[in-house]
Amino acid sequence: MTQAFRELVQIGITLTSEQDLGTLLERILTEARRFTRAEAGTLFLREGDQLRFSVVQNDKLARELGQEEMRRRLQSDPLSLRELSLAGHVALTGDILNLHDTYMIPPDRPYSFDPRVDTRLNYRTQSILVVPLQDPANNILGVLELINALDRGRVVPFDSQYEGLVRSLASQAAVALRNARLEDLSFKDALTDVYNRRYFTIRMEEEFKRHCRFGEPLSLALMDLDHFKEVNDRFGHRAGDQALRDVAQILVKHSRSFSIVTRYGGDEFAIILVNTAKAGGLTYAERIRAVVEQNAFPHGPVTVSLGIASLPEDATTVDDLIVAADQALYDAKRLGRNRVAVQ
Repeated sequence: MTQAFRELVQIGITLTSEQDLGTLLERILTEARRFTRAEAGTLFLREGDQLRFSVVQNDKLARELGQEEMRRRLQSDPLSLRELSLAGHVALTGDILNLHDTYMIPPDRPYSFDPRVDTRLNYRTQSILVVPLQDPANNILGVLELINALDRGRVVPFDSQYEGLVRSLASQAAVALRNARLEDLSFKDALTDVYNRRYFTIRMEEEFKRHCRFGEPLSLALMDLDHFKEVNDRFGHRAGDQALRDVAQILVKHSRSFSIVTRYGGDEFAIILVNTAKAGGLTYAERIRAVVEQNAFPHGPVTVSLGIASLPEDATTVDDLIVAADQALYDAKRLGRNRVAVQ
């Protein structure tokens, strides 16, 4: 157990140094599974009276289906805390559940296991360890669910000696999660919930350094809404705000997970296209332009103009890349709007 304590300390250091919320959530579950030799796991985040599936991992199903399909099939609608689920019980009580066989839960318990996902995926959830993500103020931020402890390839119960250690790990994870959420809020635009200009500046510098070190291409898309002032003037600022929120959601939905969508200011958005050459940036911009044009907005049609610039073709510094993308955006507006221009 001494070695386990050492590992726990190291994991805690790793978690508290991670500021990106998405990466942190994946890492919490990965480390907890490694620590307990769990074949699978789920990390739920508490949102009001619901638990939202935030991260799902399952080695067996990933081998059979592939990572993306595994995630798609396992992530489902949020769990209501009013249901008698294992995770819901832990979220409400702060208890740890360590069950040897989920299919043998006595009917008089205040929780139950729903086998429908197992049936649908031809999987068997046998042993399970469910732990609250509880911070020092006793706030439960989420639930960590570890599934099927393995010993030489065979499913075994989770060792009860690890319950205290896993609770400690979950407590450290809760603190790291709380801090990352605060950091995440400081980098988010309050209106659209995409990243703000401060975050854009930081990430542009980071991605430029990556480009210089590894030679990976980097593209920048600048986009703004056409005739946005007319929307505000004709329909009011509430309609304008809603249009900005809707466009931001379109950008997030139609961008790759490692693309960085930011609100650059006013009605202008900046999208950092990591490891994307100019041709890829042009394809992306044209797709966004078409999706926005075809979207049904509450107050009427909306179109956007985009400018694309790339490293290494168009610039040698971050500032020059931004200037080049801005010039391309200006050209798109000058040429009639609702179009894409490249530097």
